[in-house]
Amino acid sequence: MAAGVPLVLGAAEARMRVGVIGHTGRGNYGHGLDGMWRLIPETEVVAVADADPKGLAAAMERLKVSQGFADYREMLQKVRPEIVAVAPRQADQHRDMVLAAIEAGAKGIYVEKPFCRSPEEADQILAACGRRGAKLAVAHRNRYHPALPAVKRLIDGGAIGRVLEFRGRGKEDARGGAEDLWVLGSHVINLAHYLGGDPLGCSAWIEREGHPVTRADVMDGKEGLGPLAGDSLHARYDMKCGVPFYFDSMRGAGIATKGPNFGLQVIGNAGVIDLRVDLHPLAHLLEGNPFLPTATPRTWVPISSAGPGQPEPVADMPMVAEKHVLAGRDLVAAIREDRQPLCDARQGAMTVEMICAAFESHRQGGRRVTFPLETRANPLGML
Repeated sequence: MAAGVPLVLGAAEARMRVGVIGHTGRGNYGHGLDGMWRLIPETEVVAVADADPKGLAAAMERLKVSQGFADYREMLQKVRPEIVAVAPRQADQHRDMVLAAIEAGAKGIYVEKPFCRSPEEADQILAACGRRGAKLAVAHRNRYHPALPAVKRLIDGGAIGRVLEFRGRGKEDARGGAEDLWVLGSHVINLAHYLGGDPLGCSAWIEREGHPVTRADVMDGKEGLGPLAGDSLHARYDMKCGVPFYFDSMRGAGIATKGPNFGLQVIGNAGVIDLRVDLHPLAHLLEGNPFLPTATPRTWVPISSAGPGQPEPVADMPMVAEKHVLAGRDLVAAIREDRQPLCDARQGAMTVEMICAAFESHRQGGRRVTFPLETRANPLGML
């Protein structure tokens, strides 16, 4: 079951008790990381914590729970939930919330992305998970999509010929550049890591209004991201599979094209597989050499979990994917089967390290840096 997403779990087993941590006004409840558990019959929300009184009252009503806490640490100690949802979008809170949940004995944790703010914070979380045996899953919801293993099988089976490169872009809206890499590019990086293997090296360059980013450009980023700078970022990663992964983001480029550039393309010499993050269908296949003009149109063929051009066998796919039902069920199964979730803490940590590698390369004048990074803090804070 670890190779795909379990859609049916043992109904006879007791429902797992879930505690939700939100923070109204400081990241709120992420992309639905509170209500998702009410859609999963194997779980039951028993308590919620929110430092904002009005937000807490609203969450208690929304989640239909009688136990509400202003301090998430108090909730963890008094309720001892088996699963903890770390929901706020602002990443500066994630490490402390996750560590508190692990120390309180949580068996599973589902955390909003970005996972944390630096490799150093990821190291601390990984160490705590190792000590206590906690299963942590990161809310890169596309990683739980059952069409993704089908995409990997197509690539490995030569459906697009020899793979030449992976090419990803962020949303390229007002958050273009480093912020786009953190908030939205983390999804793209996570997909590239899954399909291309571990990164070996990275070279990158960051600019603001046409000039290379310097210390004077660094500011405290939105959404609790920490040091941030730049409106344009270009990065190349050398991947274990032997081909490069490119990530680019330029502020406003997505708006100019009247549509999101947000996604990842796997380009081969006999075709292209395109993954549109958070859209349905998730993936499409275009057969034929992408560099060779043709006299007749080519057709993008949707890829379902059953394969290209096949009807999607999973009922309500948009709902179960968008609302994290697939991810939540995978976490429950990972706890019961004593395995890692499909997008576990190590993969979340690598996504963070790949982001910081782009910053570290820029800090070193665009030089190629290797993994693991020697610098464990956010390199933009060291410019």
